[in-house]
Amino acid sequence: MSTVDRAPASTRLAQDLRRSVMRLGRRLRQMHEENLGLTANQLSLLGVLVKLGPSTVGDLAEVEKVQPPAITRTVKALESLGLAERTADPEDGRRSVVATTERGRGIVLADRRRRDRWLVKRLAELSPEERRVLAEAAPVLLKLADA
Repeated sequence: MSTVDRAPASTRLAQDLRRSVMRLGRRLRQMHEENLGLTANQLSLLGVLVKLGPSTVGDLAEVEKVQPPAITRTVKALESLGLAERTADPEDGRRSVVATTERGRGIVLADRRRRDRWLVKRLAELSPEERRVLAEAAPVLLKLADA
């Protein structure tokens, strides 16, 4: 009997989820390489900006769960590529607000469409019952990810 076989059911579930989510995430991240050579961090930050709209560096650092200096470096890289821009915060001129440019927004939306098309094809290969299970699991996985 292997160590995994003797592990409690909750541990086995955690291990199975970790492996499956990591593999799926890796596969989806591999698809970002077509985005003008953007790093995963740059693409992630652009995605957050598209979702949230103009945001301060502090707000972005909180959402991305990194320190503000890391966000500042990524924002500078995105600015140099013409994908993001900073303006003075109207509420506090000492801070800046970061927003995507139209070009940056276009890259994010095209990337999402490409990944969604890939997932739609993979989902079509599953049985109706498997798709139902995934539909029920999706909000739970999101809850885990956002914890």
